[in-house]
This record gives sequence, C-alpha cells and structure tokens, in this order.
Amino acid sequence: MKREKIMKKLIALSAGILVMSGASYAQAAEMRCSHQLPPKHHIAKVIDKWAAEVKAQSKGDLDVQVFGANSLRGAKQNIAAVAKGDIECAFSVNFQWGKTVPTMNVTLKPYSVTDKDVLSKWPGSPAAAFLDGKLLEKGVRNAVWLFTTRMSAYTSKGAPLIKPSDFKGVKIRGINSLVDAGLVALGAAPSAMSGSKVYQALSTGVIDAGLTDISAAYSRKYYEVQDHVTVSPLFSVFFHGYVNPAWYDKLSAANKKALKAASDKAAQWAIDLTEESAAKAPGQLREKGMKVHIHTAAEIAAMKGQMGPAFDKAFAEATGDDGKKLLDMISKM
Repeated sequence: MKREKIMKKLIALSAGILVMSGASYAQAAEMRCSHQLPPKHHIAKVIDKWAAEVKAQSKGDLDVQVFGANSLRGAKQNIAAVAKGDIECAFSVNFQWGKTVPTMNVTLKPYSVTDKDVLSKWPGSPAAAFLDGKLLEKGVRNAVWLFTTRMSAYTSKGAPLIKPSDFKGVKIRGINSLVDAGLVALGAAPSAMSGSKVYQALSTGVIDAGLTDISAAYSRKYYEVQDHVTVSPLFSVFFHGYVNPAWYDKLSAANKKALKAASDKAAQWAIDLTEESAAKAPGQLREKGMKVHIHTAAEIAAMKGQMGPAFDKAFAEATGDDGKKLLDMISKM
C-alpha cells in the first residue's frame, strides 16, 4: 500500500509540474522582429540590446526574436507583414512610409530638424504622439523611436559633391518623392532604393552617388566603391519599431509595461550610440582611403537655399494641415 501511495504522489507531482510548465509556456508571446540593417550597424546593435531588455523586463514572457539584414522580410515588405499579422514586429526608417503616412517625413526637411536637444525630447513628445496616431490608423502600433542620424553622407567617385552645381546630372540614391524633390532641385537624378541595395547599385554603376547616414557609409563599406564623402547635417532619421495592434492588445498589462520600459531605455541608447558612431565615422572612412569633406556653414546655406523650397512645396502638398500642425509642434520642443 505504501508503495502505491508513493507512486500516486509522484504521478500527481509530475502532472502538476507539466501543468505549470504548460501554463508558463502559454504565457510566452512570440515576437518576431524584422529589420534591414547589417549586423555592424550601430542601430542593429541597439535593436539587439532592446530585444534582450524586453525579454528581461517581461521575465521571459515576451519571446523576442530579431531577424536582421532582410533575413525574415525585405525592407519594403515589413510594414504590410506587421499590419496583416504575418509577423509581430518590424523596424523601418521613418522615410519608408513615403506617401502612406507623409507626415513621417517631417524630420527630413533639409537642414532643419537636426538639433540634438529636439531629437532627445522626441520619444513621448506631442509630435511623436501625433505620428503614433497616424501609424495606428495604417494598421501598426508604434513601440519605439530609435534616433539613427542627424549627419548625412553624400558619397561619390572621382569628384566630391559639395556645392549645388556639383550635383547636376548625378545619378544619386533617392529616398522618396518628398526628399527627392530637393535632390531634383539640385539638378540630380535620384533613384529611390532601400539602404541594403545601394552598395550593389554603386558598384554596378546603376547610380553614381550614395546618400546615407555617415555611420552607414562605413558599416555598409561604401569606401570599397566610392572615394569621396561629404559630411552634411542634411536631415534626421529615425528607425522606429512597431507591432501588430491585435497582437499587442492580447498582451497582459505587465507585458505592455515591460515593452514600454525597454523601449524608453532603447531610445536613449540610440541617441548615445548614434552620436558616438557619427563622431567616429569620418575618421574611419579616411582610414579606408576616402577623401572626407565637412560641409561649412556657407556651403550648408547654399544647399538649404536650393533644396528647402522644393521639399517644403512637396511636403505641404502631401500633408496639408497635418504637416503644419506637426511642424508647429516641433518648433515648440
């Protein structure tokens, strides 16, 4: 009898452990996050750190799996994949919203939204909240803003791109129709493409010149196919992480809080690492043989004078009153 009782207790204990394990497993929410960045990009490192922090803050309830370098979805597929619920999470550059959410282009106003203090205040600001609402209308819930650059790089081969006349007839990497309006005003011929495709386009002659953030010019090895770079405070760019709203709504209050806590930390990490990376990049490019030019105040004024009006016209046409409201919010930050 004793033996039977012991066996029954062991069976009951085992069943209890299995039930507890099953319950624990059921609470873990799969969170597949896609992005386009190469592993060495400084924001890719922030995303990895953010993913680890989400896991830690949620005590493992959020199973964050990061797929970088277009390994899960391509850059142009990420938004639709999250909106449809095919994946739970992705990161995109704000300008990839193009005409879908044209107000997302506001930080791309030439030589205008590059003040570090403004960018530091961006997460949680009225401007960010305004854009969060616009994104939700398009089927994704914004989760984190990761400041990526306030310093751009015009790269070229054979001759530098410094003053407006240097751009005439140059086939350059474009961003989207709004940003490209400024490039066209310089006389350039922009061709919009994601960052992951620029190196190949430069190496094969599809385009003559690159346009990217200064850190990416190094991490994406532009120095192998270009020999000049002009460093210029053209605009600010954010990578932002977003999730499927239906998936988010099923999370517990604790896990929603964990996601926000990790995202708040990541926003600051991105600022710190972006500034550090941007400071190093010109020297790193010089070491790789590139001729580096830093735009002077007079050169910046000349570029802004030609690019600014074209962007402003295109932005106003695309955004109407929303654009005016957003620019007003930013001016008060």
